[in-house]
Amino acid sequence: MPETRDLRYPIGKFESAAISAPLDRKELLAQLAEIPAQMRAAVAGLSDEQLDTPYRPEGWTVRQLVHHLADAEMHWYLRTKMALTENSPTIQPFEESDWAKLVEARTGPVEPSLRLLEGLQPRWIETFRSLSEDQWERSLNHPERGILVMKSLLPMHVWHGRHHTAHITELRKRMGWG
Repeated sequence: MPETRDLRYPIGKFESAAISAPLDRKELLAQLAEIPAQMRAAVAGLSDEQLDTPYRPEGWTVRQLVHHLADAEMHWYLRTKMALTENSPTIQPFEESDWAKLVEARTGPVEPSLRLLEGLQPRWIETFRSLSEDQWERSLNHPERGILVMKSLLPMHVWHGRHHTAHITELRKRMGWG
């Protein structure tokens, strides 16, 4: 019997494991830095029709995935700065599925979101690199996820970028898009 894969999680579900060693952080920061180029490569050469293809039945389109990643990374960059400058702030969640239904997310060109990722990641990475050991322990309160500490955010966002990029690269393989 053929293997049935869950197309929602092409690299597996995120496993919450806070990093502890600076060497782990260095590797994760290098991986985070690669995400914009990996996303750009994943969508390179795709036609509008291909960009408007859902990565799975009932899933977002490739276009929506690119816009979602930029939206989410912008939110989390600001949340990171809030956690560093406020005492365990409660952050504002956003309705990701509703954002993905907005006209610009459904029909807008992906280039502006790719550029946002390319511009945002260096700032976010520099912020992470500058943290003291005490700052890695700072927290924020996510109303739906509870208390999150800084050291758990980095692996979560490396996974998130790789996760959505894999949605696209796996779709390209299944569709024979090269």
